[in-house]
Amino acid sequence: MQKALPVVVLTLGDPAGIGPELIARLLAQHPVSTLANVVIAGDRWLWEQGQRIAQVSVPTADIDSFEAVRQRPNQQLPAFLSIQSIEPSNVTIGQVSALNGQSVLKILDACMDATLAGHVDAICFAPLNKQAMKMGGMKHEDELHHFAEYLGVTGYFCEFNTLGNLWTSRISSHVPLKDVAQYLSKERIEQASELIYKALLASGFEQPKIAIAAFNPHGGDGGSCGREEIDIIAPAVAALQAKNWPTEAPFHGPFPADTIFLKAQAGEYQAIVTMYHDQGQIAIKLLGFSRGVTVQGGLPIPITTPAHGTAYDIAGKGRASVEATWQAFQIAARMGQSWRP
Repeated sequence: MQKALPVVVLTLGDPAGIGPELIARLLAQHPVSTLANVVIAGDRWLWEQGQRIAQVSVPTADIDSFEAVRQRPNQQLPAFLSIQSIEPSNVTIGQVSALNGQSVLKILDACMDATLAGHVDAICFAPLNKQAMKMGGMKHEDELHHFAEYLGVTGYFCEFNTLGNLWTSRISSHVPLKDVAQYLSKERIEQASELIYKALLASGFEQPKIAIAAFNPHGGDGGSCGREEIDIIAPAVAALQAKNWPTEAPFHGPFPADTIFLKAQAGEYQAIVTMYHDQGQIAIKLLGFSRGVTVQGGLPIPITTPAHGTAYDIAGKGRASVEATWQAFQIAARMGQSWRP
């Protein structure tokens, strides 16, 4: 008997951004039904507007609850669950607003509830706007921290950024550069490394190799340019290497940050653990901005999204590229299949 496909819920993202257009184009142009049982959750008028902007028409089957997704007789057709979150008169394309943020929060929270209840296996959300979400009531610096609090996460969590077969995680994220050093610890490096290793396995990598980046220029030059490598990072790598893992020797480093991505680009490593935001993000976005994906790591459910933003400057113009959304959907489907009870 063939294993049932995972249920992946798609959200339309910020109502004033490119999200509705991206989801419409994703379903019209890519074979999503071969990878997952898909349900779209959001405002019907916004879904219809997204199709008009993308100049596509996507047939869907209406459902009245997340519970109905798995029981549908025809799962080749995307399901649509109407959730009223915002009126058309309150949305101006390309403009940030508190109501847009409230809409995003309402729908994402409903999707998380459905996943925790076992009705959905993974969430793939279209781009959102952090400023709008904060204006709309989000108490945290970003959506990952909102997810973590909502889901009751008490352990370590962080964003993963992916580009094809290359993934990155980081020890610190949205903090001022002057404060980064205080976030470095042996424990955080071990936790971030173990987290991305497990995520790679869940996403289908059979023998993942992870490189850990140095913090200082030239890896500290033996202590003459900083001691973080000697005192913190190298001991963390040694502790990781001393543990028993289901695959052979997965952790290596620390390597100078200005050459580490060359090793990954050559295929030596499938993931890099960086010490701060721009150390990894600049390289990933230069390698392929339009294909990047963000995976929310350390949560009890799989959540992915394209790494680019709401692109207010081109919203409503039918010019948005769907490639990163397609990549995010594929990862959500693979991880949903692995996570599914």
